[in-house]
Amino acid sequence: MAKSQETWNKKELEKKKQQKKKEKEARKEERKANAKEGQSLDDMIAYVDENGNLTSTPPDPKKRRIIHESEIEIGVPKQVNVVQDTVRKGTVTFFNDAKGYGFIKDSETQESVFVHINGLMHPIKENNKVTFEVEMGFKGPNAVKVKLDN
Repeated sequence: MAKSQETWNKKELEKKKQQKKKEKEARKEERKANAKEGQSLDDMIAYVDENGNLTSTPPDPKKRRIIHESEIEIGVPKQVNVVQDTVRKGTVTFFNDAKGYGFIKDSETQESVFVHINGLMHPIKENNKVTFEVEMGFKGPNAVKVKLDN
């Protein structure tokens, strides 16, 4: 008698294949049962409220705003050149003569502005009252044309 052509390993592989087919068929049936085909159109509609959020309820017509085409800006808004007082006043909070840099605290904005010895018109020390102009440098605002305030 000859040995059967179907070995134990082949039987196991066939069982696994059949099991996967059954699982796949069960998932397919479950998807069909939960399908949204039977739903009405009202159940599928989504609305956008006045804040731009999606909701299932229609928006309140009382909260409706009318927006004109001219109010809509696409892209980056144009920068308006605001003429500022270029000369500022402040107090030197720190200055290192050996290294040639320091910081000035703006009296209006209380912002600390970097100052380099190349931007000085007169020698300065800590706690001096100064007037200066601000230019944007590589790392942020720099004080230039720094003069002692009389």
